[in-house]
Amino acid sequence: MNLQLLQTRLGYTFREIGLLQQALTHRSHSSLHNERLEFLGDSVLNCVVASVLYERFGTLDEGDLSRLRANLVKQQALFEIAQKLDLSQFLRLGEGELKSGGFRRPSILADTLEALLGAIFLDGGFDSARDTIRAFYIPLLETVDPATLGKDAKTLLQEFLQAKRIALPTYNVVATHGAAHSQEFEVECLVPKLNVQVFGRGGSRRAAEQAAASLALDAAQKALTKTPGARKPRQRSPQLKLAGIGTNQGETTSAAQAEQPGTEKA
Repeated sequence: MNLQLLQTRLGYTFREIGLLQQALTHRSHSSLHNERLEFLGDSVLNCVVASVLYERFGTLDEGDLSRLRANLVKQQALFEIAQKLDLSQFLRLGEGELKSGGFRRPSILADTLEALLGAIFLDGGFDSARDTIRAFYIPLLETVDPATLGKDAKTLLQEFLQAKRIALPTYNVVATHGAAHSQEFEVECLVPKLNVQVFGRGGSRRAAEQAAASLALDAAQKALTKTPGARKPRQRSPQLKLAGIGTNQGETTSAAQAEQPGTEKA
């Protein structure tokens, strides 16, 4: 295990190498594991990310800042950072976790990253931990849209329609598929003013509504920018598709065009 390579990727060299080894140790490996360091690292991470967001987004209120922070420090975000570090090759796991593929598990990788931050805090102080965290997140924030990050598809669709003074969508369960213990729901989402009718599927009514809302948002944006005479095709989602979080919402360039009388329908 090349710990020097990991330290190079972290941008920090440990004075006490034992702290680094402990941070990489899962509880399945030995009694001296990383869970206490994970607790500490989680607190430091939240503090630093909050500070970065406060500095960077001076016009956002407390609610939006909290939403952004929650999405930047959640398991998936930490897992993606851990993957960039190729952290899996440095984990110290017990035999059972190794056999079950624990080195690929998002929860283990995210927790280990937090433990590393806690270890850096103990080894080098708050400034060292802050510098490491900022190096992870400053490039990430260059691609983040604070208006959409962390909002689900239904919320994004509602805000988009409200901004255009269009009535909110309606959702209807049109079908259920499969056995009772593994049902799949199919939900219709309608935005009549834009002639939008789409269908989403999911393992629950909520998931199906989110899938439909994602398709409806895309359709609504296209409907407000389509060329005169263009017809809106009916869309049906073959599977669950969640909202594209972090993407920019396009500005309206033209009003929706109603279909001309006499136009032949497909």
